[in-house]
Amino acid sequence: MTSKTANPRGRRKKTTGEEPKSLLNRDTIIAAALALIDREGLDKCSLRNLANSLGVYPTAIYWYVSSRELLLGEVLANVLENVAPEPQERWQDYLRAAMVNCHDAVRQHPNVAPLLGAQLVSNTRTDFTLVEGVLAALQQGGFSGPSLTGAYNTFIAALAGFTTLEFAPLPENTEAWQCQVQESLRAVDAEQHPTLAQNMHQLSNRGFSLRWQNGVQAALDASFTFYVETFLCGLEALAARR
Repeated sequence: MTSKTANPRGRRKKTTGEEPKSLLNRDTIIAAALALIDREGLDKCSLRNLANSLGVYPTAIYWYVSSRELLLGEVLANVLENVAPEPQERWQDYLRAAMVNCHDAVRQHPNVAPLLGAQLVSNTRTDFTLVEGVLAALQQGGFSGPSLTGAYNTFIAALAGFTTLEFAPLPENTEAWQCQVQESLRAVDAEQHPTLAQNMHQLSNRGFSLRWQNGVQAALDASFTFYVETFLCGLEALAARR
């Protein structure tokens, strides 16, 4: 008589009348976590909820990812895996392409937007290909020494900033909050805030802090393009001074 040793890796809850499912691995866990975030939002992505969605015990997840923070880092790395562009002749084109790629990647999975700044800070999964490309582009633009550090940090802040704001999650009581925002905008006092009132038709639901939808329902593509070009013009001006 032989004894069977239970394998905790990929251990699944007992089910009846179901086909056996394949064992877990790191890729399937990350893919399932991203699907859970897409479906239910970032706050719902706990290891317990993820285990339930996979039909396994939570301990099975820990074999591959030891914490929620590390899992989220892997999820964001998966979303951003193709952000680093191909080499470009002009350094400005490389930086522009990287920013556009990042924006487009998050647009496909907008619920990960809050991770963008947090994970770039905690660097649990740094994309060194992107880092190398950005540094090479900035050096080509004439930045070196302390100015290279400053230009690199400015780029990373720019990479995360607009996209994080555009796809920021809406409050839980979305409908009531949206009505409140719209009422507040309609009630703007034209005498007290004449410039805002004069331009409300342009800014309403298109300007940060003046929106009741995020980039999923109301994309800010024109403003994003303006943002990218403004950032690059600033770098070009600084490079010219040097």
